[in-house]
Amino acid sequence: MPQRTRRQLPLAFDEAPAAAPVAGKLPSYLSDHRQRLRERFLRGGAEAMPDYELLELVLFRAIPRQDVKPLARKLLESFGDFNRVVTAPAARLSEMKGVGPAVVTELKIIEAAAQRLARARVLRRQVVSSWAALLDYCHTAMAHRETEQFHVLFLDRKNVLIADETQARGTVDHVPVYPREVAKRALELNASALILVHNHPSGDPTPSSQDIEMTHQIRAACEALGLTLHDHLIIGKSTELSFRSEGLL
Repeated sequence: MPQRTRRQLPLAFDEAPAAAPVAGKLPSYLSDHRQRLRERFLRGGAEAMPDYELLELVLFRAIPRQDVKPLARKLLESFGDFNRVVTAPAARLSEMKGVGPAVVTELKIIEAAAQRLARARVLRRQVVSSWAALLDYCHTAMAHRETEQFHVLFLDRKNVLIADETQARGTVDHVPVYPREVAKRALELNASALILVHNHPSGDPTPSSQDIEMTHQIRAACEALGLTLHDHLIIGKSTELSFRSEGLL
């Protein structure tokens, strides 16, 4: 009686490769590849590596026994670049084949760390002397969001940033903001001045008529309470717009 052949099924992303010589261990060529990437990163930093290799380094921790290069390339093809992969919503990441809770967790840790580092460069510092760092922080926190967020940066009498608070979250093209609540919160924090910041998921920072009207309403509420509205920044994908620089404030 002829022997039946067993049909070979494709490997899932989280399965160990069938070619691994020892269960639970990487084949030597993958182990060597990972070591080379780590050494290159330590020598030259992130600038020495393309996005897909930097993403591989992140995925190594989440998927320890598999070649992660195909998944890294797939994520970049789907989201565009390293920043957009890291900042993509967890729900969208989870829809990708091969992305499980461990991968999502690693990516969200990277995102949180980047935001924490950028925030540390501006919090408790004078805004005028750290304006470039402030813009970097706003881009890190908001540029790749898929829905609008509205932040208020609260400053003391010396224009030192004392708090950054998310006032509202909205849809892809709208976020509800209440001027009285913004002014009230400034008084609660003993702030003297504000900077408004929100993102445009479309990538275009051009203000809408609603953006302009809302800004004027907040300025009126601030002036009634002796507060100063320094600026309103709209964050796009790769640039920003300042209401004050554009003569809109």
